[in-house]
Amino acid sequence: MELTELQRGIEAILFAAGEPVEVSRLAMALEADPQQITTAADTLADAWAFERKGIRIIRLEKAYQMVSSGEMADYVTKALETRKPPKLSASQLEALTIVAYYQPATKAMVEQIRGVDSAYSIGALLNKKLIEEAGRLNVPGRPILYKTTPDFLRTFGLSSLEELPPVDRVTFGEIVEQVAIEEPAKEEV
Repeated sequence: MELTELQRGIEAILFAAGEPVEVSRLAMALEADPQQITTAADTLADAWAFERKGIRIIRLEKAYQMVSSGEMADYVTKALETRKPPKLSASQLEALTIVAYYQPATKAMVEQIRGVDSAYSIGALLNKKLIEEAGRLNVPGRPILYKTTPDFLRTFGLSSLEELPPVDRVTFGEIVEQVAIEEPAKEEV
């Protein structure tokens, strides 16, 4: 399949989907190699950005999505009478940062790093669809693991988590060690 035909297929699928579509799924549907899909989608995205179209194609890790241009946000908001999503509080932003850098992360891990109860922040981030459940940790109590979502990437204008700025991170073992040190020894009766 030639490049223009692939691009037409990608446009149609992304428009109809309205959400991110994995490269592998596009490749299967269009009977093309994933590398051809990536090349065609990237070329199309660059062309639309260069022409300053009202619609853009963005890459979200291993998927693509059709979105309205950021330059047109005011018009879209006014026409659809949508409200801007509520801003993140400082505590929610701290919790989100921890999940983004340490994912998958548990609520207890977020609380240990922040030093305060984070149940409300985790709940708010789940409601805003910036984080989601990613299974359970295989330890007693089986705490829920959390990871960021494609909405997180889109909200912060990232293509992948590799674009996050580097930070000095402590390991989970260091956190567990710190918790063990802070807990007072229990006396036997």
